[in-house]
Amino acid sequence: MLDRIKNLKIVKKLNETISPKLRWLNYANHTQDKTSPDYIKMISGVEDIQTNSDERKLEAMVREQLKEEFPNIENMKSYELLVDAVMHNLKKKQLQAMDNIDIE
Repeated sequence: MLDRIKNLKIVKKLNETISPKLRWLNYANHTQDKTSPDYIKMISGVEDIQTNSDERKLEAMVREQLKEEFPNIENMKSYELLVDAVMHNLKKKQLQAMDNIDIE
């Protein structure tokens, strides 16, 4: 009985068309994003990547400075946007400074 089902044209056609898609989906679901921090930590064994650590420290400094200069700003709706804008400007200036450095 099972052999008869395997020999049906529709079953063969489904196996030919669906099988590659299923294999690809299976592969895609089981592979990890190689840029994720979890993957990098698993491969390298390093708990905290230095650049992420430095960025968090810089963001903490920006937040501290904003709170110092503008009391109660952390309660405003635009506080997170302001922090993001300041961080963006700092990163932009850092990249511009790196572009100006001549590597010999």
